[in-house]
Order: sequence, then structure tokens, then C-alpha cells
Amino acid sequence: MTEQAKKIPARSGPGGGGPGGGQQRVKEKPKDVRKTINRILGYFMEFRWQFIIVVLCLIVSALSSVVGIYLLKPIVNEYIVPFIGKGNPDLSGFLSMLTLMGGIYLAGVIANYLSARLMLNISTGTLRRIRIEMFTHMQTLPIKYFDTHTHGEIMSRYTNDVDTLREMISMSIPQFITSLMTVCGVFVMMLILSWRLMILVIVQIVIMLLLIRMIGGNSASFFIKQQRNLGAVNGYIEEMIEGQKVVKVFSHEPKVKADFAKLNRDLFVVASNASTFANVMMPILGNLSYIFYALTATVGGMLVIKGLMDIGTIGSFLQYTRNLTMPIVQLSQQFNTILTALAGAERIFDLIDEPSEIDNGTVVLVNARISENGEVSETQEHTGLWAWKNPQKQGADAYRQLKGDVRFEDVDFGYEPEKKVLNNVSLYAKPGQKIAFVGSTGAGKTTITNLINRFYDITDGRITFDGIDIKNIKKDDLRRSISMVLQDTHLFTGTVAENIRYGNLDASDEDIRKAAKLANADFFIRHLPQGYDTVLTADGANLSQGQRQLLAIARAAVKDPPVLILDEATSSIDTRTEALIEKGMNKLMEGRTVLVIAHRLSTVRNAKAIIVLENGEIIERGDHDFLLQEQGRYYQLYTGLFELA
Repeated sequence: MTEQAKKIPARSGPGGGGPGGGQQRVKEKPKDVRKTINRILGYFMEFRWQFIIVVLCLIVSALSSVVGIYLLKPIVNEYIVPFIGKGNPDLSGFLSMLTLMGGIYLAGVIANYLSARLMLNISTGTLRRIRIEMFTHMQTLPIKYFDTHTHGEIMSRYTNDVDTLREMISMSIPQFITSLMTVCGVFVMMLILSWRLMILVIVQIVIMLLLIRMIGGNSASFFIKQQRNLGAVNGYIEEMIEGQKVVKVFSHEPKVKADFAKLNRDLFVVASNASTFANVMMPILGNLSYIFYALTATVGGMLVIKGLMDIGTIGSFLQYTRNLTMPIVQLSQQFNTILTALAGAERIFDLIDEPSEIDNGTVVLVNARISENGEVSETQEHTGLWAWKNPQKQGADAYRQLKGDVRFEDVDFGYEPEKKVLNNVSLYAKPGQKIAFVGSTGAGKTTITNLINRFYDITDGRITFDGIDIKNIKKDDLRRSISMVLQDTHLFTGTVAENIRYGNLDASDEDIRKAAKLANADFFIRHLPQGYDTVLTADGANLSQGQRQLLAIARAAVKDPPVLILDEATSSIDTRTEALIEKGMNKLMEGRTVLVIAHRLSTVRNAKAIIVLENGEIIERGDHDFLLQEQGRYYQLYTGLFELA
């Protein structure tokens, strides 16, 4: 198993013996449309009254257009045709009808505005809830999920998928309802006006729907490919941003640009085709509607000449014909848009439905007080002492002082069932002992520390903490008792003090400075532009790697843990700086169990015990002098006869 690969979620997965790679998967269509729609409507319940008003407003808007057009019939038949050739016609009735028509259209405009404004509130409120639910649930997911899914894949759910969902809620749904109501209303009114012309219109609509299906089907397939290629481009860009230093170190700029050009070219091709089919639909249907309009006018004129229809009826009918094409096209377009958004919504719900980290532990960590006779009891005050509180079936709670005794008993583990990473590993670290793990890359050193934190659960065997099986300890409480300094330091956007306080949110400014001095970070911090108030951005890019690692050590120190795990914690610190912080680290280690993973063997010479791992098994153990005398693998590693890798 490649230790470093486990820490950096690569596009092809952690690699080595770690979990399998998580390629970005884009669903081409929703698997269960009804279920997804019902779930989205569930978020609407908070805004149900507003949504009801929106639907009513959309109905009013659609009806205003339909009724307004119908008024053309009485206006033409009763006020225009009779007044033809008259010198002084009475226009009072005509003006009244125009006022009525204007009032109806005004009601439609107001309804449109109100529905758009309320829908904006519904969409932003719904997406706010969904984002909160996504992010909140993401915090409960196990490390394995992040090891098997790329950053780009997860981020696409917060960006692309949420954006398509926003477009559907705020635009597609209202437009779909309006278009549907308009088409239904127009059909009814056209049937009332003339069933003869209605037959002709139905034939025209069938032709239009066939064209929409042919053109729209191609457009939808290319839009799906566009979404998939867009995710690939975004993921590649994100990966290159994170690895820009590596790209430059190995002069891979031409290769990176060539790879990106290929991805971008593929996106260009599918995006161009998608836009071509989408943009060509409206001109084709628009010109076709003019032909149908002319044909309908011709047939209608013949019916008027024969006395089968009056002029007002043909006027209203022709206007309905003009207003029918656009809603039908919009229905088709919004249907495809809604399906695409529902596919994105399913990806969002997949994340929300991802099983949370299982935690069946009952033992919790509490503030403790120890009496003169050695009895441990719980207290609400912060005493600096901690105890494990184990609820008993009889009702009384049992307390055991937190000391930091860590033991592995015949532990087996594999990220994949068929591939073991650790095999029958047994070891112990007593309180206050410094235990070092050495071995070649992939031997299983970092895996041991991951198991102690229960980032993964073991396959077989047992791990105990102060004699308690860690499966019985609540994960949050277990991790509160352990502090880690990783080789890959991550600093958050915020001040230096806030980044150190991340280890203990209750730490005072004095605690922060004390921890920084302990890690020998105080000197360089005070020489920053604003000292401890200096704002760090871009993962602390304005600091050296060594300074970033010193801050990580200070963050671990402020937590004041009984167990300290150092995973190559000093790998980016020069020998002089390492010597300067050795005393501070020794103070930090006093009374604590320390587990050290190091390739620089000079850092583990003073360990109480050095455990040599190879292929997931312990092959040697003992202190530095003993292992040198044995002249085994450690001797070979130390003298350079055998490379760590």
C-alpha cells in the first residue's frame, strides 16, 4: 500500500493497497424521476404556501393571455366590422372592451412578476437547505468516502449539479407550468372557435412534435456529453492547480497543456453540437410556424367566404395559432432541462444518502478528578485530567483515567477484502512511551495510525485504548484524546492564531503562544507582518513548508493530548530547526504516548521501541542499540544498505 497515495485523493484513487479509485460518474438520465421529484417537492414544504401562490399566479398569467386573445372576436365582430364606413361611430363600447383587455393583460403582468419574485425566494431557500444538508452530512462521512472520490467529483455536486437544480426550480418549473397551461387553454379555445381549423392545427402540431423529437433528442444527448466533459475539464483544472509545483518541477507544462487541449477540444465539440441543435430548433420551428400560419389563414379565409366562420373568429383563431408554437417548443426544451436537472439532483441526493460513519461507541471522555485514595470521578470543571466514562447496565457508570495505553492484538486489516495490508499485528505503547514505526514505503505504517483513530475499522483482532476496545469508544471522544501531525500540512484561511486554535477551540491567546513556543514557531510568527494576526490564505502559501509544519506541530500541542501521532512531522524541517524544536517536542511528549512514523531514522533513535514493518507484518522490534546489534533490516536501513522505498 502506498502511504502517500492514501493521503492525496488522486483521480485514479489512493492507489497501492488503499481503497479503489473513484472515477467521476455522471448519470445520463435520472434513474427514478418520480422519487426524485417527490424528494424535491419535500423541500418545497417549507415554502408550500408561497408555491401555491406561484402556481395560482402562473395560472392567472396563462389565462390572461388566452382570455385576452379571445376578446378579439367580440371586438372585431361587434365594434370594428359594424363601424366600417360609418362617419361618427359610438366608441364607448369599443373603449370599454379595450380597457377590459388591458386590465386582463395587466393582471397577467402582475401575476408574472409576483410568481417570479416568489419563485426566486423558493429556489434560493430550497438550495440553501440542500447545501446545508449536503455539507452537514459530508462531515459525517467516513474517510473512506473521500479516499474513493476525487475532489472534483465532490465539488461538481456543489457547483454544476446545484446550478442545474437552481435553474430548474427558478426557471424551468415555472415556464413548464405556464407553457402547459397556455397550450391547454389555447387548445380549448381553438376547439370552441372552429373544430374544422382545429383539425388542421393538430396535423401541424404533429409535424412540429416530430421535428422537436428529432432535433431535441440529438440536442439532449450532446448536452449530457457536454456536462460529462465539463466535469472532466473542471476536475483536470483543479488537479493541475493543486499540483502546479510538481508540474513545474518536472517541466511537464507541454504535456499538461496537450492533455488539457484534448479535454477542452472534446468539450468544444460536444458543446458546439449541443448548441447547434439547440439553436437551430427555434429558427426551423419559427419559419415553419409562419408557413402553418399562412396555411391556416388561407383555409380560414375560405371558410369566411363560404359563410362558415366570421371575421372575429378567424382573427382570434389566427392569434391563437401564433401563440401556440412557442409554448410547445418551451415544453420540449424545459422537459429536457428538467430531466438533466433531475439527474444532477440524484447525484446530490446520492451524497446526502451516503451512509454516515458508523459509531456504536458508548464510552465517552469526561473531565475527571482523582481523590486521595485514587478514585476517579467526573467533574464539570476543567481539571486537566480526563477519564473514560463507561455506562454500565446496572445503572452506575464506571470511570477509568485516560493515560494513553495503546495496544494492538492480532490485528488484520485490508482496504479491500481480498488484499490484506496488515497481517496479525500485535504491539503496545505504554503511557509516556515513544514508539517509532519504520519500514519501506507501503509497509503499513500510516495504516496503523489510521486504525488508532478509527478512520477505518479493522478486519480482525482488537485495538484497545487504556484497556477499552476502541470500538466501544465514541469516535469523537477517541479522536479528542489523540493529536496528529501529518506530513502534508493543511492550513485553513484565517489568522495564524486561528489555525493554531483549530487544535483546541477553547484555547486562550496565552495557550496559543505557549504552544507556538513549544513547537519553536513563536519566533517566526512574531516576525510576520501582523504576528499572530497575520491572515493565511491558499493553504499558507506565503509560508515555507517548514513554517507550515511548525504551525501544525503547534496546533497539535495546543490540544494537549495524551496520545500524539507524528507522521513524518519533521520531514520538511531542516536539521538545525529540528534540533531547536527537539527540547520543545520532548516537553510535549512528557507523560504522553507518542507514535512516530519516520523515514529519517535519526529522529527515532531515542524511541523506547522501534517497530520495523514489512509487507504489513512486524519483522523486528526493540530499541535503537538492540536493533543495530541484531544487524537485521533496521541495521540495513540505518546504514543505508537497504533503501526505505
